[in-house]
Amino acid sequence: MKGNKKLIATLNALLADELTAINQYMVHSEMCDDWGYGKLHAHFEKRAIDEMKHAEKLIGRILFLEGTPVVATLNRITIGADVPEQLANDHSAEEGAIAAYNNAIVLAGEVKDFATRDLLQQILNDEDDHMDGIEGLQGQIEQMTLQVFLTTQVKE
Repeated sequence: MKGNKKLIATLNALLADELTAINQYMVHSEMCDDWGYGKLHAHFEKRAIDEMKHAEKLIGRILFLEGTPVVATLNRITIGADVPEQLANDHSAEEGAIAAYNNAIVLAGEVKDFATRDLLQQILNDEDDHMDGIEGLQGQIEQMTLQVFLTTQVKE
């Protein structure tokens, strides 16, 4: 099925965001593992896997629309030097993703590609969950202090 060129370009931009997020989350995951924060390691790793699934769905949709997935493009990756900075960088990335998905959903509706719009809505729901998780961790740090929070992130 021949898809709308502007929508395919938008899907490729979203794919670049997802590929960037995978890398950022994986580095954060491995840093937390290195520091001994096993629970945070698992948290970031799961989010990276979620982003991989999003990338897979976007690639599939681009191909369905007879486009060419662009997998060689990454955006700026912002690695945090410590857990609060990691969470702040991830929060910023998710804010950008949420805005981009909302814009893409509007575009898909305008070009009457409702199947793509539904797919984008599903991914947006996941991104909202990611934001909720990040804000939850940031709230815990604020309430507990960083030092107490980090003691809760060590696997037994």
